[in-house]
Amino acid sequence: MAKKVVATLKTGTGKQFTKCIKMVKSEKTGAYVFKEGIIPNDQVKDFFDGKK
Repeated sequence: MAKKVVATLKTGTGKQFTKCIKMVKSEKTGAYVFKEGIIPNDQVKDFFDGKK
């Protein structure tokens, strides 16, 4: 699956997006979970600030 995502991001239109992975602590269990997303470059800061 990772190869397909990387190949998609290398195309001409894919360079406008970034794959982001954020580690978040679960309130229910206290364990850490990973949130992933393919986000437009201008919204990356909002993703890591928790606005999205």
